[in-house]
Amino acid sequence: MDALPATEITALLGRGTRFEGKLYFEGRVRIDGVFKGEIKSDDTLIIGDGAEVHAEIDVATVIVRGGAVHGNVRASQALEIHSPGKLIGNISSPSIFIERGVEFQGSCRMDVTEDDKPADARPAREGVTARA
Repeated sequence: MDALPATEITALLGRGTRFEGKLYFEGRVRIDGVFKGEIKSDDTLIIGDGAEVHAEIDVATVIVRGGAVHGNVRASQALEIHSPGKLIGNISSPSIFIERGVEFQGSCRMDVTEDDKPADARPAREGVTARA
């Protein structure tokens, strides 16, 4: 199977839809409706204009295009919040972009992930000898 283009949406929760529960996905998912629950993925989540999301989010990349997010967001690669987006909750990502006009309430943490640290800055694993 060929890889999807980087901009291809693999699933859409459109305007006027409501979903409550746990969402696990591969690819790019866009939410334009109402979602309540938990979202986990190693891929990209797009929150569209008019969306209302009440969720704990743990994905690789989150792009808020103008909807409202209530809940904590952990993005292992990047987080973008574009105007007139709104995010109420704590965020954690090594790369964060917040556009002027965005409403953000919460704390922000920009930690480098273990994979991004230079090898000599990582703690030695148990049972493994580190060389200088």
